Amino acid sequence: MFKSFHRLSSLASLCAAILIGLTPVASAFADAGLPEVSNGKAAVAARYPDVSVGAQYSTTHVYVASADLDAFVNSFLTTFGGKASQRAVFTVTPTPSKTASQYVQTPVGMLSVFGFETAIPYPFGNERTGYLVTDIDKAVKAARAAGADIVVDTFDDPIGKDAIIQWPGGVTMQLYWHTKAPNYAPLQSVPDNRVYVSRYEADNFVRRWLRFSHGKVLSDNPRADAGVIGRPGETIRVVRINSGFGHMVVFVTDGKLPVPFGTETTGYGVDDVAQTVERAQAAGAKVLYPPYHSATGTTAILEFPGRYIAEVHDGK
Repeated sequence: MFKSFHRLSSLASLCAAILIGLTPVASAFADAGLPEVSNGKAAVAARYPDVSVGAQYSTTHVYVASADLDAFVNSFLTTFGGKASQRAVFTVTPTPSKTASQYVQTPVGMLSVFGFETAIPYPFGNERTGYLVTDIDKAVKAARAAGADIVVDTFDDPIGKDAIIQWPGGVTMQLYWHTKAPNYAPLQSVPDNRVYVSRYEADNFVRRWLRFSHGKVLSDNPRADAGVIGRPGETIRVVRINSGFGHMVVFVTDGKLPVPFGTETTGYGVDDVAQTVERAQAAGAKVLYPPYHSATGTTAILEFPGRYIAEVHDGK
């Protein structure tokens, strides 16, 4: 979305940061799936080109009240480390609006933070993540071919282009592209995009996301400990996927989720969950779900100032 973070001027870096999270595309097909392409690998590659760039360019979109921007950014940086761009007010949607925005760069993941000073145009605010792509037109076509709906068609911004898409199960995200490519070092810990879908759309979503992302299923556990989503003593299906866009964890549920599960969109891998929770509390965050230990490690849910809810877990 921009040149190296440390080389950007304050205005350029903020502009890039903001625009990282503003383009959405939506997809909501519930059919049995697209027919496989039968004329070889070249045809498949043309239909589903790999447009990912890297997990360090995937940004979680955080919407907070403008009055809470300082408290949120300071709390998040104190908890995880990193730095933020200078703040500025932009129009980052294809229709009139204004938002104070910052880009937050941490070792465990990137954020595009928005504090709208006007009403937020629909459907902005529903997209969970912004993904940098090599070519926005190819990316939108590939997403559509893989089964995504386009919620907001491609639009120009001062430094590139954006779009918003939606997948089966209602998973909404943004794609973005910039004329001058960014150059970030890999993250110390790649965060999880935490997705909740029903059993009716789970396979449909996973199949189509794999086609688009060129991802790989790392594990598919039909009897995972449901205590990781606040339902100890029960089991759920959990699918873990890795791709050039980063990690994704798909929770297949009946939708009967205890608060706050389902409201978090990103999970952050840390060296020590207990220490991270203590540091977050000292920085003004609340513990919504205390550390829970399962066979896959320890997890907890935090709420930062501005009501941004995030998960933290063991590991890189």
